[in-house]
Amino acid sequence: MAAPERSGGDGMNAVRVLIVDDDPLVRAGLTMILSGDEEVAVVGQAADGAEVPAAVARHRPDVVLMDIRMPGVDGLAATEALRRRPGAPEVLVLTTFDADEFVLRALRAGASGFLLKDTPPGQIREAVLRVAQGEATLSPSVTRQLIAHVAAGVPPERSRAVDLLDRLSPREREVAMAVAQGCSNAEISAALYLSVATVKAHVSRVLTKLDLNNRVQVALLVHDAGLA
Repeated sequence: MAAPERSGGDGMNAVRVLIVDDDPLVRAGLTMILSGDEEVAVVGQAADGAEVPAAVARHRPDVVLMDIRMPGVDGLAATEALRRRPGAPEVLVLTTFDADEFVLRALRAGASGFLLKDTPPGQIREAVLRVAQGEATLSPSVTRQLIAHVAAGVPPERSRAVDLLDRLSPREREVAMAVAQGCSNAEISAALYLSVATVKAHVSRVLTKLDLNNRVQVALLVHDAGLA
């Protein structure tokens, strides 16, 4: 296992980040990038997906920065296994590969974001903070791929998505539609004349009823159903 490392913000409210990448230079570069932000603390590193469970248990990160291509357990399998665990940290995939199958599998597995490694440092730091707050973040090229995927349509997925969304109450469905449009809790609150606390409660119930991990998966489901 890569040597644990703590750097960056030391405040009680700093977002704790675990970096998972088989390239030590990439791990060092990401640590340097994130160390300049007082709101972020790099609490550990791992060199392979197989090391993720132990590293998460040891360092208790809020966000895992996950590479895809690793020699043992790849980042997609590691994300799927991690996000099935209760109380799992958020996962932000950071990779050089943006093929459709990678993007969709990572997001359906529960990753809250997908960035390419050529993303500017400031945007990587911002993405970590957003993901820690339960928001989604995607590279522009990834967003274009998702739009193309939705435009193409996948009938079996559409049928399943429609069936799942039928579990929701009318108000929960409205909230799910707003989430799919990328609205924040505050924006949903204003649009539906609900308090932010009520919106959060609705989002939580939507995730529970649909057996999903995060807002990205809600958006994918709504899109698959052809409703956004």
